[in-house]
Amino acid sequence: MKILVIQTAFPGDAILTLPLIQEISKQYENSEIDILCIPSTKILFDASPYIKNVIVYDKRKIDKGFFAFFRLAKKLKQNKYNKIISPHRSARSSLLAFFSGVKERVSFDKSSLAFLYNKKIKYHTDWHEVRRNLSLLGEDYSESWKILPEILITKEIKKHVEGLFSHVDFNKLIVIAPGSVWETKKYPIEYFQKICDELVKNSYEIIVIGGKEDSRLAEILVKNNPKIINSCGQLNFLHSIYLIKLSRLLICNDSAPTHLGMATDSSVLTIYCSTIPKFGFYPYNAKSKHISFDKLDCKPCGIHGHIKCPKEHFKCGFELKPSQVLEEIYLMLEAGH
Repeated sequence: MKILVIQTAFPGDAILTLPLIQEISKQYENSEIDILCIPSTKILFDASPYIKNVIVYDKRKIDKGFFAFFRLAKKLKQNKYNKIISPHRSARSSLLAFFSGVKERVSFDKSSLAFLYNKKIKYHTDWHEVRRNLSLLGEDYSESWKILPEILITKEIKKHVEGLFSHVDFNKLIVIAPGSVWETKKYPIEYFQKICDELVKNSYEIIVIGGKEDSRLAEILVKNNPKIINSCGQLNFLHSIYLIKLSRLLICNDSAPTHLGMATDSSVLTIYCSTIPKFGFYPYNAKSKHISFDKLDCKPCGIHGHIKCPKEHFKCGFELKPSQVLEEIYLMLEAGH
């Protein structure tokens, strides 16, 4: 049995697809599972022990355009898959699945061009994304959907991270991820500053993670408190996952780091600004929590957030005070001993 999974969305979505891949492997023993993904998520899928081949679709650069699309479709057809499962709901994914010539094509009924699939599963907006993805297998996961993603962390990755932060006391380490692709998902940096200052004052060590694009936020925190370590742009996803595993707690926005924390069953506190947990992207292991200010008529203002607050007041961020977040942090730290 050869099965292709199509997931060409962002890293957070990639991690949330791993439990589905793990269950495919169990349901179809001795099957070969391939993944179609974008360049930035290849490293995550390469680290899955359940995936045989990672096919990269660079849809914004090398593979951009009409001819590249059909070259890829031809390649997929030549691979002679028995089944395609696509948790990604874009029109492009639907077209790729159709032109691959694979007879059994499964996706959600809310997918763009859903009529191109011959098996459509109801998309439940109030389910967690992991449970939604698992439903594509046609099984009832209502009591057993909290499957954590499995990612292999090599000795080399561990050695690199431990060497880079050899001066850090991991028993006192808290990882902060202040960034997001969407501005209205970002908890105010001045609030993160107050939280970091309080934690440092209480002898906790802080490492800020993120991509190069998050360095500006990290530099604000470091400028006001030189004890904070800025690692933005220095770590890949696997390095970050291992660093989170070593820490006492990860504090982040409604963004990819939340899901990185699930890959090692870590303690995560996710801060919600313009979005809400009900969308299905909250941390779901027993150690984690989320916090949000919900007494607003304008919240949520969108599934993904916005470049700026539509109401121009950003109360969903500013009304959630650092003292409230710190209270939750200390409760989690105490529970984790």
